[in-house]
Amino acid sequence: MARGVNKVILIGNVGKEPDVRYMPNGNAVANVTLATSESWKDKNSGETQERTEWHRVVFFRRLAEIVGEYVKKGSKIYVEGRLQTRKWQDQSGQDRYTTEIVADEMQMLDSKGSSASFDSTRPASGSRPSSDSAPSSAPMPDDGFDDDIPF
Repeated sequence: MARGVNKVILIGNVGKEPDVRYMPNGNAVANVTLATSESWKDKNSGETQERTEWHRVVFFRRLAEIVGEYVKKGSKIYVEGRLQTRKWQDQSGQDRYTTEIVADEMQMLDSKGSSASFDSTRPASGSRPSSDSAPSSAPMPDDGFDDDIPF
């Protein structure tokens, strides 16, 4: 029997500085708002229209620490994760619901230079940034194909 799929992929701009907090067990949690925009030409008026959708994205553990350190307001990021709705109570005791993207992977897409040593060309899937001095372009794997094919 097939199971369901809960997969979200977003590319957008961060709306405000990440909010990083720490749980009692010491794990980091970072919350960001991510704006995705689409534009189209109106058939009747011929004018370009635009719509922006705002998404709540939450990062956990090491990925949250990376987001807190390197992601800033306006940063363009790629996020993979899943939708999750959680229930909470407001100050008056009313039940409230929030749907957010729980991120599994994040990649920074800005080409702006920064003083940080985080390699934004690799997804930060919860692992620490690499501090080794590996070359920036890795050699292609040898698939057993001959490069001297005559066509």
